[in-house]
Amino acid sequence: MKTASRLYVWLVYIFLYAPIAVLIFFSFNQAKSRTVFTGFTFDWYRKLMTNDVIISATMNTLFVAIVASSIAVLLGTSAAIGIMALNRKLRALVINVSYLPMMNPDIITGVSLMLLFLFLRMELGFTTLILAHVTFNVPIVIFNVMPKLRQMDKNVYNAALDLGCNPTQAFFKVLLPEIMPGITAGFLMSVTYSIDDFVVSYFTSGSTSQVLSVVIYSMTRLKVSPEINALSTIMFVVVLTILLIVNVNGSKKEKLEVRKIGGGSTL
Repeated sequence: MKTASRLYVWLVYIFLYAPIAVLIFFSFNQAKSRTVFTGFTFDWYRKLMTNDVIISATMNTLFVAIVASSIAVLLGTSAAIGIMALNRKLRALVINVSYLPMMNPDIITGVSLMLLFLFLRMELGFTTLILAHVTFNVPIVIFNVMPKLRQMDKNVYNAALDLGCNPTQAFFKVLLPEIMPGITAGFLMSVTYSIDDFVVSYFTSGSTSQVLSVVIYSMTRLKVSPEINALSTIMFVVVLTILLIVNVNGSKKEKLEVRKIGGGSTL
């Protein structure tokens, strides 16, 4: 039984990561062929660094992702705190409504936002693109922060108020550190969703604020360049590194907390 379960797990991992491994492998291929490896080279990475279109689109993507995610963190964290302060019935209603942007198909979200911006006579560009990304990132932050708020002992916040803190001081010294893991997770997921998004960006970006996903789509309509393989490899390595750093730091903090609890119990 254990052998079968392990084999199943390995098959799942192979199914998930084999395409990425192939992409990384052929990013070092000397030829443009996607089926035959003719030799090892870094030429596609060098050409990528001199491709103004891809570099500009990458900068646009990172700018939109960071700005939209930062705004979403502020709005989503405030919303999560407000939702937790509601009574049970109203809280359930607001949570169900907050799920809609996540469950709504991207094509509907993209078209509806485009029509809204055109109705408001807003020129499609960075402003509309950032607003669109904030729209689907806010629920992500909300549902990452709310579990931390549920786990938090409310008496700690009230104790800070009783000990002389005003609400602002109690928020920054007590509440914010408790929910920071949820905020960090929400921010990272928002950045990932923004970088990954294509459909919403396609309808709301305009011609002067093209992001990477839209540029790659326009390039694949002709022929996929190995430069795209190199760019995808770099993005994968960066995201993987960030996730590893966050997970390692999180595990270290958990171990420190366990040691503190263990040390306190022995007294």
